[in-house]
Amino acid sequence: MLHKPEFVESNGVIAEVIRTARVKSADIRVEDGAVSVVIPLNLCDARISQLLHDKRQWIQQKIWLHREAMPVGIKEFVSGESFSYLGRNYRLKVRRGKFMPMKLQQGRLEITVPGGKKDALLIRAELVRWYRSHAEIKLKEKVDRYAPMIQVKPEGIGIKTFKSRWGSCSVRGKVDFNWKIIMAPNRVVDYVVVHELCHLKQHDHSPKFWKQVERFVPDYLESKSWLKQHSDRLCI
Repeated sequence: MLHKPEFVESNGVIAEVIRTARVKSADIRVEDGAVSVVIPLNLCDARISQLLHDKRQWIQQKIWLHREAMPVGIKEFVSGESFSYLGRNYRLKVRRGKFMPMKLQQGRLEITVPGGKKDALLIRAELVRWYRSHAEIKLKEKVDRYAPMIQVKPEGIGIKTFKSRWGSCSVRGKVDFNWKIIMAPNRVVDYVVVHELCHLKQHDHSPKFWKQVERFVPDYLESKSWLKQHSDRLCI
């Protein structure tokens, strides 16, 4: 299940708070324009706000660099625009008020943002955060489903941002997936998962490898073709 996200606002920046026993000090991250702070379990809210205040220039610079690197798109991140999730389109609904993170309910992607904020950047960051968290859940479910069938056991599963690929498999047995693949139709996501899991047995694209893929995804050529034709649509 998805955990209930915790957020804190400081100097106009809204950051997700991730509490974990695995760290002893705070770590601020800016990924795809979304800000998060990973902290020890017992760190108080006042200390979190102070950390964000102290790092505000660094955070703003990272957000600015990300914005400059983004390709010019046609999305304005306003109510009525549609965004794809597992091949289905959902309309965006932007409300005004105290910040509430993105959620999917009643067939719509809804977010509440304070008035006067840089809406497009904030809404895009929250969309990315929402997609990444759901990609982590869905892709793990699919790995858990297919791995026993293929008779492999990944050493780990990661969610990353890749520029030109949908997944990767390391020689150590870790598989990583591009979170953007979660926008594609379900059958295409299945193909990508099976593709990477089959690399745990065959680290090339030989006929033997493709035979393995075909065994579990008989129509894999259709999904492969779909990705070539529509990959530019899988973006925010």
